[in-house]
Amino acid sequence: MDKLLAARLHAVKVRPYLAAALFALRVVEDRSVPTMAVDAHWRCYVSPGFVARLPVEELAGVWVHEVSHLLRDHHGRGERYAREHEEHEEHEEHEEPEEHGPAGAGAPEAGGLGRLRRNIAADFEINDDIYGDGLLRPAGVVLPSMLGLSNGLLMEEYLRQASLSGLAAALSWLDCGSGADGHRRPWELGPDGANGLTRQQRDAVRFRVAEGIKGWPGDAPDGWRRWADEAFHPPQPWRKLLRAAVRSAASAPGAGEDHSYRRPSRRSASVPGVLLPSLRRTPPRVCVVIDTSGSVSDAELGSALLEVAAIGRAVGGRRDLVSVISCDAAAGIAVPLCRAESIELMGGGGTDLRSGFARALRSRLKPQVIVALTDGQTPWPSEQPPCRTVVGLFPRPARGVDEQDPDHVPDGPPPWARVVTIG
Repeated sequence: MDKLLAARLHAVKVRPYLAAALFALRVVEDRSVPTMAVDAHWRCYVSPGFVARLPVEELAGVWVHEVSHLLRDHHGRGERYAREHEEHEEHEEHEEPEEHGPAGAGAPEAGGLGRLRRNIAADFEINDDIYGDGLLRPAGVVLPSMLGLSNGLLMEEYLRQASLSGLAAALSWLDCGSGADGHRRPWELGPDGANGLTRQQRDAVRFRVAEGIKGWPGDAPDGWRRWADEAFHPPQPWRKLLRAAVRSAASAPGAGEDHSYRRPSRRSASVPGVLLPSLRRTPPRVCVVIDTSGSVSDAELGSALLEVAAIGRAVGGRRDLVSVISCDAAAGIAVPLCRAESIELMGGGGTDLRSGFARALRSRLKPQVIVALTDGQTPWPSEQPPCRTVVGLFPRPARGVDEQDPDHVPDGPPPWARVVTIG
């Protein structure tokens, strides 16, 4: 144990932004584990013989390797991949553990091939950039170059690009636990075992590590910086919905159409000597109505500004096509999008987004898409606006809150709006 903890301290010294995750791992000694392995509950199962064989510097690399599986959610991603692509895989959760040997000790049985492939692909994702700069690469590390694959890809991409079956036959001993592929092992304690972290605790650790990476931008590899960006601002499904609404509005008859002589109309051939203009489609105008009432937190307003920036990208970076209205009980002035972070959101009173919708529709250049970002504690327009509407809802408990009536449950968004929860 002293040697194992000394290796962890070395890992923290050379990778300080991973300290919160490394110290969160709970060590479980188990001689049936081939090397070191982790489960989804942040337990680290360790073979004493493996620790005795490895130098401290290489053991530090194994610490970082195993915690990387957990931070990148290879457990959940592996489970999802197995459900979608390996429906006929036979899981072996209740079988007795096999004898594990060095590489080449025997091919994996058919039922464990999918598990081993996911483990290898997860290793490819993290091994290409975690070593070096004070962290020695342990012997036997698998790398994408072994199959002529590129660095920097995700586990799912490696699984789609190569079968990995030939490599799996030579790596039957490889086993990083269910934390690497989502397949529970016989030695694991399971969700009800001791010393596991709850979902909230695991999320808190990931967030602290992301903060550490953002605070050490010059030290973290590109893969870790990308991961930290997504941990702070994970991609929201509603953004795909918005892009679909934008495309739908742009393709509607008469929407976003303008005449252009840059590319003559094909009908010009039927009228010799006459040049006819063609119709050119432009991205639609979008008005974002942001709920700035007292029930919306500062963090949610900050998230709303991030979504405004995403909307600007969804219309091809055309800031002149995006305007923003802050609205509590009354609507503010529609301001054009210059920089999302420079928009001043005014409010703090009650909530009535009807005034925001009315203000948007009174604009000189009427929007073709209205996006409302709100907690839902508001009355809604009685009639459908003459444009497409997307509502992004900040999550709230099932029971609503009203300043005058605590027992009031507000009406949900109207059926003509496309609704999705933000976050």
